[in-house]
Amino acid sequence: MKTICLFLCLLLGGTLQLPDQLAAADREYVLGPDDGVSVNVVDLAELDQKALGVVRVDHEGNIHLPLAGRLKAAGLTVEQLEKQIASRLSGIMNNPEVSVSIAEYRNHPVSVLGAVRNPGVYQVSGRKTLFEVLSLAGGLNPDAGNQVKITRQISAGRLPLPGVTTDQSGGFEIGQLDVRKVMEAKNPDENIEVLPNDVITVPKAELIYVVGAVHRAGGFPLVEKQQISVLQAVSLAEGLDATASAKNARILRESVPGAERKELHVNVGEILDGRAKDVALQANDILFIPVSIPKSASIRALEAGVQAATGIAVFGR
Repeated sequence: MKTICLFLCLLLGGTLQLPDQLAAADREYVLGPDDGVSVNVVDLAELDQKALGVVRVDHEGNIHLPLAGRLKAAGLTVEQLEKQIASRLSGIMNNPEVSVSIAEYRNHPVSVLGAVRNPGVYQVSGRKTLFEVLSLAGGLNPDAGNQVKITRQISAGRLPLPGVTTDQSGGFEIGQLDVRKVMEAKNPDENIEVLPNDVITVPKAELIYVVGAVHRAGGFPLVEKQQISVLQAVSLAEGLDATASAKNARILRESVPGAERKELHVNVGEILDGRAKDVALQANDILFIPVSIPKSASIRALEAGVQAATGIAVFGR
């Protein structure tokens, strides 16, 4: 059976969790309002699991049990709740054997924002990993960046990620991870469990821009790399237009965001010919390919000549 589970998990690209691992994870789960638990006490008919059914944690975080009365459950793990029930029953029986398991997980809100197909607030039930929640949101957009930011209330639990920071209020932790490395199984440990009220933000990828005398001007996302070269940028723009003045191209670059851009001269013609070293572009760079006035004039004259010749051929008959 374990072999079949392993095969299916690998086929679906998931992380295998065997029953004993799931049970261990359930015992670390922190209970909250609307969770349902099963309670059983050996040799105590009033607290038999079948007789009780599912015991719901109310909106004040309490459960009500025969003989034990009203107990605080929210904020406790299953093991801690077992000890609390046993302590309450110790006055009526010696060494009560109490077992508690999670019967139903509550729904809890998780916000998914940014470059996903369906951003919004999702009511999530049960234990969900980061990738499962991103799947609920329809997955990443093509222009999504590599970094995903997770914001979590410190009261809910710590973020198990490296380089986590705390916001100015001291009430939230903020962590980042490279989602594509996790997807490629390079960092599977970072496919963390998402907790109630987590906010997952997927920023758009940073862009470089190619404008001027190219076939497809526009912005191009730096999805796979933090840098691309001039040659790669020209290729993304589907090559130079016939009127391009490749030797007079310029890179317009901000030293800091919002500052006036500096102009860097680059001879794209020599780079394309292999006579000059390729130049790396940075995020938000603008590669400007100007139009050559002589070339443009020649092409316009050629087009005019073609039109005139066509007119003579048509009307001169």
